[in-house]
Amino acid sequence: MKLCIPTMGKNGLDELVGEHFGRVPTYTIVDLDTNEIKVVPNTSEHMGGVGYPPEIMAKEGVNVLVCRGLGQRAISMFDETGIDVYIGASGTVKDAISAYREGRLQKAGIGDACGRHAFRDQHHHEHHGEHCK
Repeated sequence: MKLCIPTMGKNGLDELVGEHFGRVPTYTIVDLDTNEIKVVPNTSEHMGGVGYPPEIMAKEGVNVLVCRGLGQRAISMFDETGIDVYIGASGTVKDAISAYREGRLQKAGIGDACGRHAFRDQHHHEHHGEHCK
């Protein structure tokens, strides 16, 4: 299983988890089965390149994104690519992997980006209640 963590550089397991998932310079991919570590540059359009981060990760065979948090649109894009998203990671890549393995991160779903909605439709409030207002 391959985990991807948005990172601030190329220091592998010791690199810091990036705060802004789409605008980090690198993504660190860790294969939990082989312990192989690969650092790939963020070549998405957020960084002047082409495409979006979920596309980069799908090409790399990533199964799970582990990050601090992300917006509704990104959650939807990952959902479409079949990549699971876990939020709440901090510290280093090593810390994030430990938190994931120990079940300390929250699996992100369509209703988990409440504070960052670009719009608030009726469907959302009917199905997700008042906690987002």
